[in-house]
Amino acid sequence: MAEKDDYLLDLLVDLGFTNAEVVAKAREEANAAGVGVVDLLVANKVIRPADVTQAKAAQFGAEVVTLAGLKIDDDVISLVPRDVAKKYRVIPVFQTEGKVAVAIADPSDLNTIDSLTHLLHAEIELRVASEPDIEQALNKYYGGDKKALADGAFKDVIQELTQDNVEIGDAGGGADVEADAPLIRLVNQIIVDAFKIRASDIHLEPLAKRFRLRYRIDGMMQEMKSPPKQLQASIIARLKIQAGMVISEHRIPQDGRIQSKVGSKLIDLRVSCLPTNHGESIVMRILDKEGLKLGLPELGFLSDDQATFERIIALPDGILLVTGPTGSGKTTTLYSCLNFINRPDRKIITVEDPVEYVLAGINQVQVNDLVGFTFATALRAILRQAPNIVMIGEIRDIETASIAINASLTGHLVFSTLHTNDAPGAVTRLADIGVKPFLIASSTRCLMAQRLVRKICKKCAAPYEPDDGELRALGLKREDLKNANVQKGRGCNNCNGSGNRGRFGIFEIFVVDDEGRKLIYDRVPTNVLRARAREMGMRTLREDGIRKVLAGLTTAEEVIRATVGDEA
Repeated sequence: MAEKDDYLLDLLVDLGFTNAEVVAKAREEANAAGVGVVDLLVANKVIRPADVTQAKAAQFGAEVVTLAGLKIDDDVISLVPRDVAKKYRVIPVFQTEGKVAVAIADPSDLNTIDSLTHLLHAEIELRVASEPDIEQALNKYYGGDKKALADGAFKDVIQELTQDNVEIGDAGGGADVEADAPLIRLVNQIIVDAFKIRASDIHLEPLAKRFRLRYRIDGMMQEMKSPPKQLQASIIARLKIQAGMVISEHRIPQDGRIQSKVGSKLIDLRVSCLPTNHGESIVMRILDKEGLKLGLPELGFLSDDQATFERIIALPDGILLVTGPTGSGKTTTLYSCLNFINRPDRKIITVEDPVEYVLAGINQVQVNDLVGFTFATALRAILRQAPNIVMIGEIRDIETASIAINASLTGHLVFSTLHTNDAPGAVTRLADIGVKPFLIASSTRCLMAQRLVRKICKKCAAPYEPDDGELRALGLKREDLKNANVQKGRGCNNCNGSGNRGRFGIFEIFVVDDEGRKLIYDRVPTNVLRARAREMGMRTLREDGIRKVLAGLTTAEEVIRATVGDEA
């Protein structure tokens, strides 16, 4: 290894990427630290990884390729099986008669080249790519360690169905389990893969010429290798059967649930089926009951906000409203509140549509509009059960709002959600529904808006200098960063190259005090109420996000994206 490093160092000097003095000094440091000289030079940013790649290519007279800029056909990728590509860390680039061009990070690895020649029964043409480029391409075309999509599964299904003389375009009613076995494996694999890479939703979308598969991971949509278009009807039919939907109904939306076991974990999938002009679109929300983190710190509160929030949810009565758009984590926040205050001396009842997670020691009620069991009906019934704390999945109408407010005024602590953009806007929303301002003022204890932002991956986090545009957007100056810990993920296997892993909340907490109640009673406009709330100490979503950027928890880019239109 030392001789190879020496030859590579000579090449780096000859190519002008460094000089002999720097190499000599680095050699001393490397020997003392017990690391490679080239690795030390890269770590100290004396040379770039791209320089090393170019030197390696020059050493063997090979061509350098940038895989990120190439579009490699599926037929070429299929030349090298997934296990071979993973084991030898190679990417097929193109094929000519009797030859396969492969990209490799280390062209001096003759054992790998010999093994590939025998395994592929073809002559190997070498191309050289950087290690990160190879890693990213392996994840993209073959799936990473936690993104293990069985690329050959689709072809296997088509082959098996064809051999069994099953009409691919026909659902077959799902009655013939044996004939459908490969299809069942494919559908199960889609669900298992989504769970393994921490996806929250699975989207199967019929388009004009293809059947697109996308996963939502940490709030961002990512397109995966799509099933063949000819399997569209069969896959949709299989999922509709599992979800308990009417398989012959293609004209109206349907909802259902699937319970599936992934390893030792039991997960629920909330399934929605929507007719579109190219077929039925399926969206499955993955509900991992065991993976739900119900502690307040996991939500993303900083210590001062958490202390405020704990004080509010410990009150004996009143309403706490959590606001934000769909998918902003409102329900998880409410579950965390209930989990925090759940004690044997308190009776807690929830009214939800649907019940997403089962909580131990809490009475959970699911509404059913088909039989007239609405939020309002359920609320009237559960108040006769003498609860201390009530959670309402969402306040949608005046009837539900009135019962909730009356409950809060008669000694109950009520939690619920509203769809508004900010915390003070909840007051206007309740007034629009038809709730009298004096009732809002007297019952409301706290209004909280929230959004979700992606966490920086802990394993690849590195110091980061925001650009001028990001600083302007956040209202910061360079001097504000002096004592800050601004970071950004570089991308690694742990985060599938994204630099982010997991999500947490940024919050806008409006604690309604006597002055706030007077403003609500006086029906002041939302902008006046918001300005006064800020004077009383309320931080906006963006301001809370900025604190978390400076603490190295998330990136400026994430906060700007999540708080577009918010005042800093």
